[in-house]
Amino acid sequence: MKAATGELNLTVITLIAIGAVIAFFWVMWDPIKNTITSQWNDISTNDRTKNV
Repeated sequence: MKAATGELNLTVITLIAIGAVIAFFWVMWDPIKNTITSQWNDISTNDRTKNV
């Protein structure tokens, strides 16, 4: 019975950790996406000005 309780506790901890990671990316995805997009646009703009 103790082993089953330990496995249940580990499962609950794992689910909470996965939920925390998903929640973090759910909240932070827009700023991350905006940063990547702005950096990508800056690189594209710099490449166009160098090739002209």
